[in-house]
Amino acid sequence: MEFHTLAPDGPVLMVPTLHGDARGFFMETFRQNEFARHCGEHLFVQDNQSRSRGRVLRGLHYQLRQPQGKLLRVISGSVFDVAVDLRRSSPAFGRSYAVVLDAEAHHIFWVPPGFAHGFLVLGDGAEFVYKCTTYYAPDDECCLKWDDPSLGIDWPVPEGGPILSEKDTRGLPLAQCPTFA
Repeated sequence: MEFHTLAPDGPVLMVPTLHGDARGFFMETFRQNEFARHCGEHLFVQDNQSRSRGRVLRGLHYQLRQPQGKLLRVISGSVFDVAVDLRRSSPAFGRSYAVVLDAEAHHIFWVPPGFAHGFLVLGDGAEFVYKCTTYYAPDDECCLKWDDPSLGIDWPVPEGGPILSEKDTRGLPLAQCPTFA
């Protein structure tokens, strides 16, 4: 597996080695010792799976008191995936990192605690699987406004605009969001 660090103590894009032939393929999607070497010592406590139809935009979500690190992988479809650094002590505070994750390339994206996370489904639909470093706590969840101009995210918004949840339409701009120390 190749590890591409996008920022010091920040997101990491992982490219697994695919072993394939006419029968299909095999790939390793997680190895604790290599993950710790490149991403830090983190314990995963919860695995999730979600499916979204085309044009759905989820995020940018984070938990403030119980920050979650997320190890993300798309197993069907394609998404434009975004992480935003919300650590005030970071020289990259407010900076966004975007990657395309899809079932064909098999890339894996590490979003550390202290970052907001969101994605836009490209095409007809997508299915995600991801590991979290802390348990989901709905009362602790915050939402950063996905289209806050101060973030400079160039979302590939499809014709007709994104489909948003009520929660995501009420996201706050970075200047008004609670952030990490």
